[in-house]
Amino acid sequence: MTVLSNTLTFIMAGGVGSRLAPLTMHRAKPAVPFGGQYRIIDFTLSNCLHSGLRQVLVLTQYKSLSMQKHLRDGWGIYNPDLGEYIMDVPPQMRTGDSWYAGTADAIYQNHDLIRNSGAKMVVVLSGDHIYRMDYTQMIHEHLSRGADVTIACMEVGIDDARAFGVMSIDRHHRVYEFNEKPTEPQPSVDRPDQALVSMGVYVFSAETLFRELIRDHADASSSHDFGKDLIPRMIDNYRVIGHPMQDACHGQDACQSDACQSTVQPYWRDVGTIDSYYIANMDLLKTHPPLDLYCQDWPVRKYDVAAPPAMICDDPSGRPGVVSQTLLSNGVRVCGANVEHCVISPNVQFERGANVHDSVLFHDVTVGQNAILRNCIVDKRVQIPAGETIGVDPDRDARRFYVSPAGIVVVPSGYVFAERMTNSVGTARRYVHSTSRAIGQSHLKLKPVVVDSETQ
Repeated sequence: MTVLSNTLTFIMAGGVGSRLAPLTMHRAKPAVPFGGQYRIIDFTLSNCLHSGLRQVLVLTQYKSLSMQKHLRDGWGIYNPDLGEYIMDVPPQMRTGDSWYAGTADAIYQNHDLIRNSGAKMVVVLSGDHIYRMDYTQMIHEHLSRGADVTIACMEVGIDDARAFGVMSIDRHHRVYEFNEKPTEPQPSVDRPDQALVSMGVYVFSAETLFRELIRDHADASSSHDFGKDLIPRMIDNYRVIGHPMQDACHGQDACQSDACQSTVQPYWRDVGTIDSYYIANMDLLKTHPPLDLYCQDWPVRKYDVAAPPAMICDDPSGRPGVVSQTLLSNGVRVCGANVEHCVISPNVQFERGANVHDSVLFHDVTVGQNAILRNCIVDKRVQIPAGETIGVDPDRDARRFYVSPAGIVVVPSGYVFAERMTNSVGTARRYVHSTSRAIGQSHLKLKPVVVDSETQ
């Protein structure tokens, strides 16, 4: 058997993602749309596909229906007759009556799957990061160095490092220190403005992992998390190796496609907040994007919505639709509207005179005549009324929506504007704030108000 056929992969996809609310009100964080036609988890799954990992278990928990549907519709490509699978695994409660209590506990509750598979190595991945990476190179280094656990890592700004596990490695890549989310990150030796952080990508020797999971489960003081508990405890007792991402990234140095404009600098983003999520989407619109979706050597697979091609057309008066520096998906119609520097998901409609800049629009959104949108994210199935303005008046926006610290306005899924509540039939949910100010909050508490509407 080959090395990869002896490798079992777990993808963590059950997180609440509270810092990404309200986009995670109805879905798990890895299921949030990204880049128009993708879900966040598509990047990790595509890395598995291209790296030859064919036994993949996606651990789901929080509001998992959207994720389960996406895996069914977009990722049923492996061949079970060859022992290949991508399978979602919600908590089976074989080891007790509790839900997954942490990343390590999620694996522990499924340790029987490791035993039954006969795997010699276990790859553990986060399903909520945006990056390209060849895991094969990391697995080979794990074997060649005789490691018990190998951790993918990269340098980030010292201030950003506070949100991650910060590592220190010697010249042989041996990890000798690991601190989860420290208030004062240890800077890199040769770059004091940078710190080396864990990417949440691990390769374990199966027996070592199995032994440590049992030990962690028995520890009542543990939070049952890889970064907080398992990894720091293993450093003194096992051979723990750091694997710099530049050794396994898939960028311009690897992709020889004429269409690929990726930079050599590794690209990895934890899109855990509204601002980081928005910036990562805007990165895709750069003339030379740090993560190029058009790289033909390492394509990111997705579920293709059954919709006609995008169309840019004149309105009935002859005013042309104008689109620039924008990603358009299937089913989009721009009729006499202006759309600039945006990421647009399938089946979005722009009516005449609409003016939308620097925004991210999810599926099935309609932007009414002469509406103005700036610096906003609009979740699914929202109808923007004619003449509406979003991202123009900060005080008005904050009274209605979540506004991020950087000023990004988020319109939640299914939001119904007051202008659409008259002469309506049926029912819909309108989401309103439980507080009048939302700027700078880490997440927003929204309460549903049932109203009459013709749209839902």
